[in-house]
Amino acid sequence: MQVVVKVKGKSLIYKEKFQSSSRFLKVRNLNYHVREWGNPTLPALVMLHGWMDVSASFQFVADQLAHRFHLFAPDWRGFGLTQWSCSDCYWFADYLADLDCLMDALVGDKPAILLGHSMGGNVAMVYGGVRPGRISHLINLEGFGLNMSFAEQAPARLARWMDAVKQPPALKPYATVQEVEQRLMKNNPRLSADKAAFLAPYWAELKKHGEIERWEIRADPAHRLMSPLLYHVEEVLACWRGITVPTLWVEAVQSDSREKLGGIADFEDRLTHVKNLSTHKIDQAGHMVHHDQPEELGQVIMHFLDRAVVQV
Repeated sequence: MQVVVKVKGKSLIYKEKFQSSSRFLKVRNLNYHVREWGNPTLPALVMLHGWMDVSASFQFVADQLAHRFHLFAPDWRGFGLTQWSCSDCYWFADYLADLDCLMDALVGDKPAILLGHSMGGNVAMVYGGVRPGRISHLINLEGFGLNMSFAEQAPARLARWMDAVKQPPALKPYATVQEVEQRLMKNNPRLSADKAAFLAPYWAELKKHGEIERWEIRADPAHRLMSPLLYHVEEVLACWRGITVPTLWVEAVQSDSREKLGGIADFEDRLTHVKNLSTHKIDQAGHMVHHDQPEELGQVIMHFLDRAVVQV
């Protein structure tokens, strides 16, 4: 796929080095979309996107990795081309069960490299501790988790959730694909115009309602509904302590993600629960590090995978 963008009379062209293909799988009664790049004879690397994102988000880093790996990237339930769950809200545990089924279908019983960004990074870390034999290496891009919660917060949170389900959320539509591109660049000011033009038709789709056409985000609005469950750090860390494979934590220097999540003052302490951990910071990048510095990220990932060994 080739995207042409007009900027001040000039054409900016983004052309993939490696084009993706699509397949659909039946996963827990949902029609699941998986994007893939590279040669099936190469080692498998499974990539998990973040909240309100899509599998095509990995295209730019896939261009740096597909010569070395067979890459898979599913659209999570209710995102991209994967079927919506049609429930009031989405549950974190469902992502784990979906991933387990996807690993069965995509890589069988052979351990694969697992990479996750943001929410996908959180899923990958928990999965890595629960199913350590399914993965050979683990890479977390900016998957911080959430601030510690306390039992005393439960009554108010449950009340807020019960109020929220009575008023289902909605997602803003856009009149043109150019408006979608502008929204993507507003979300990430470092995103270039050609990359925004590439992502826009994957992130949104043109729909017709009577005589009106509009671009709608490829996401179930129910994703915006808060979870009624508290975030139990001790349970998460119990899973992290089960990770046995080499693990890479990647953080972007200019990311504001941690600040938006309330700082997570104990995050460095949380990382000490992960055995065989490597860390790396990438400069001139925000939370969408795989968009901002895909070349450097690709080099960091390959360096980690070339050097990492399992510690017994």
